[in-house]
Amino acid sequence: MDFLISLYPWIKALHIMSVIAWMAALFYLPRLYVYHAESVGLEGETHALFQTMEYKLLKVIMNPAMIATWLFGLALAAIPGVIDWGAVWPWTKLIGILAMSGFHGWLSKQRKAFAAGGPVKTGRQYRMMNEVPTLLMVLIVLSVVLKF
Repeated sequence: MDFLISLYPWIKALHIMSVIAWMAALFYLPRLYVYHAESVGLEGETHALFQTMEYKLLKVIMNPAMIATWLFGLALAAIPGVIDWGAVWPWTKLIGILAMSGFHGWLSKQRKAFAAGGPVKTGRQYRMMNEVPTLLMVLIVLSVVLKF
């Protein structure tokens, strides 16, 4: 564990950068779905363009960022003294992270629905779902910073 302790600042910095990349993608992908559902439809050149953008955002940015977030987060959790497992905040943070990961999976399923030609949600439904990562981010950040 001394090895991890000496790397703590690096692991924390990499974790924060991974979270930022993951959150950016979690905010942007549902917005792409809104435009895809409302303005593009499920066929044609623009549909193909949106499919490419959605696929690359998910596979090239969002998935690796989520994996890195989890790996660096687990490394932080393994460092003695970083987390007081007797407190409430690590558990509320974990609930938020699991929900965020579930939302990530839901977004992935939605991309597959667009690629298959439907059925897809309405633009309004995607717009409402676009608020989920914000609410989860608030829970996670407040848990970590306020340690309630």
